[in-house]
Amino acid sequence: MSAPTDAHSTVVAKLSTLDRLLPLWIGVAMVAGLLLGRMIPGLGEALSAVELDGISLPIAIGLLVMMYPVLAKVRYDRLDTVTGDRRLLVSSLFLNWILGPALMFTLAWLLLPDLPEYRTGLIIVGLARCIAMVIIWNDLACGDREAAAVLVAINSVFQVVMFAVLGWFYLSVLPGWLGLEQTTIDTSVWQIAKSVLIFLGIPLLAGYLTRRFGEKAKGREWYESRFLPRIGPWALYGLLFTIVILFALQGDQIISRPWDVARIALPLLAYFAIMWGGGFLVGTAIGLGYERTTTLAFTAAGNNFELAIAVAIATYGATSGQALAGVVGPLIEVPVLVALVYVSLALRGRFARRRAAAMIEERS
Repeated sequence: MSAPTDAHSTVVAKLSTLDRLLPLWIGVAMVAGLLLGRMIPGLGEALSAVELDGISLPIAIGLLVMMYPVLAKVRYDRLDTVTGDRRLLVSSLFLNWILGPALMFTLAWLLLPDLPEYRTGLIIVGLARCIAMVIIWNDLACGDREAAAVLVAINSVFQVVMFAVLGWFYLSVLPGWLGLEQTTIDTSVWQIAKSVLIFLGIPLLAGYLTRRFGEKAKGREWYESRFLPRIGPWALYGLLFTIVILFALQGDQIISRPWDVARIALPLLAYFAIMWGGGFLVGTAIGLGYERTTTLAFTAAGNNFELAIAVAIATYGATSGQALAGVVGPLIEVPVLVALVYVSLALRGRFARRRAAAMIEERS
């Protein structure tokens, strides 16, 4: 057996049963959500009705429960080591705000030239950079927690400032230059800022305050060896709950329109693979090391589906093709990025071998 395979097996063996069987639990959650949405009449409408100012409360609860334990693990006193790494910050900005939207625009037009509603929905997904689920994918892949916290914070600021501008550019200006069909996007800075404040601001503040006061009261050793293991599993409970709710909300559309879902899935699969692979290659090329390379790859590949779906529904309606494209986003993103977590863990052994070889060479 090769050394990378051994390293991968060792890392996976150290995961808890919940983490190790995550693909199974996610598959069960997806199927459960689809079945609930189909078997219980009116469930989707009931869940959609439970919202506050356009924010779905069940989804918000699931995401907050999912993100809080991971953000409570961040060592906030180490964030300065991340903000000083210009290679990481510049690479992340390039991948997220230049390459990502341009790639999704290209794939949408190449693969869905005859389906304008789905094409527009995918372009909106490409503009909504990830500030939520990427936290948990990065943590499962043993990425740099502090780097992830900084990068999602940067993404949140750029999202507020740039989302509407880029939407106007990629849906109206650029298609006009290329002689393609144009459309518009109707969203406000407050709508975007609200998504950022709820899905990132609340768990980030809670995580920071928990660590600050927990360490002050009991010390870092107690906090990390006793407290964090108790709250850690709740991140995956929140993830599974969110998946069930998402698929229960749109189960009828997904099951009744399988060919449309397949058409939408193709550019999404290409997008996630290219963005993650590109992020990993860039991180490796500039020598970031495994942890930060992994963080760079996952923050580049993930998308803020909550914002994309909310904008699509507000602009085009809940039953629109644009909204369906937004919903198919997590349908594809979740299993693909879970698979990429295991790919990352398999590659971790190569980074360790390379580092060991470099240390030996320095000593000789």
